[in-house]
Amino acid sequence: MDSTTTTSPVPAQSTGPGAPGVSDEVRSLFTPVDLGDLHLRNRVAMAPLTRTRSGESGVPGDLVVEHYAQRASAGLIVTEGTYPTQDSRTYPGQPGIVTDEQVAGWRRVADAVHERGGLVVMQVMHGGRVAHTAVTGTERVVAPSAIRLSGEAHTAQGKLPYDEPHALTTDEVRQVVADHVAAARRVVDAGLDGVELHSANGYLLHEFLSPVSNTRTDAYGGSPQARARLGVEIATAVAAEIGAGRVGIRISPAHGIQDVLEEDAEDVAATYGALMDGIAPLGLAYVSVLRADPADDLVADLRGRSGAPLMANSGFSTATTRDEAGHLVASGLADAVAVGRPLIANPDLVERWQAGAPENEPNASTFYGTGAEGYTDYPRLSA
Repeated sequence: MDSTTTTSPVPAQSTGPGAPGVSDEVRSLFTPVDLGDLHLRNRVAMAPLTRTRSGESGVPGDLVVEHYAQRASAGLIVTEGTYPTQDSRTYPGQPGIVTDEQVAGWRRVADAVHERGGLVVMQVMHGGRVAHTAVTGTERVVAPSAIRLSGEAHTAQGKLPYDEPHALTTDEVRQVVADHVAAARRVVDAGLDGVELHSANGYLLHEFLSPVSNTRTDAYGGSPQARARLGVEIATAVAAEIGAGRVGIRISPAHGIQDVLEEDAEDVAATYGALMDGIAPLGLAYVSVLRADPADDLVADLRGRSGAPLMANSGFSTATTRDEAGHLVASGLADAVAVGRPLIANPDLVERWQAGAPENEPNASTFYGTGAEGYTDYPRLSA
């Protein structure tokens, strides 16, 4: 499918939401859009953001409920990466979707967001070799190949060298698929609106995509098509379980993070092309692409091949601005835009962008923590 068939530019409007002086491009952010079965009232999505406020139990508590409820005016909330199995837990304080208590905690989050008219999907994140046994409490962590990640993990005992991971057997890879399906079912049972599969930023599904972190010789390694196989199988199985229109997938081609290097442009195009070709028949809700330049040829090609709406996310090292987000949507380069740090610091970011109002500055020293500071205490315009 040609990329131009995926969406059309949002027509510029001389009237509509937004204060006088707000550009027509920015106004396009406040138009509704359907991403599969997800009916967004605006095109500002909250990007998945690790915040480590769920304690040792991994159960979202009052603070987490309040945090997400505060941001319910975003068209879609994508939760922080949430672990589907105990050996995939990556950070202290990270929430899970494994136990009944965790499901109950997420049900409170879903109810609070829905009460305020919002939508929320869970990013299901298997940490792979980025996990550490001091965090998981398990005997091992897993990866496509037994290649240790350089550097040190953040644990409750301080920084520790990463473990050498266990290379998953072929049968164990199939269990990873089943684990994602079970997690997706728990997400829906908790009342959330869908699932985003985390295949980016150096975690397990991304580790399978790179020939540097995946040196397997079975059906899940070697060629670009084989390295993309796990992502396709998980997306297919999860879509069959909860409905494709409730499933998104996040990718970060050639991002080069956490030792998942993708430096051969031809291989990157072939690998991610195989992934998109594999999921195209499913009709997923969206593909979220983390890429510094969402307008480049690679993104356009992957978008067209996936046949799915595109959620653009350019702000990994720099925050996405209102004008940039408006341009991406108004020009037809994206159907929605994932925004991170501005939504950390501005729970009412959509209202601020509509009004052309100033924004709170995020405090990076409180991005990770255990309390309310820098999490639920940023002031709203109404304050």
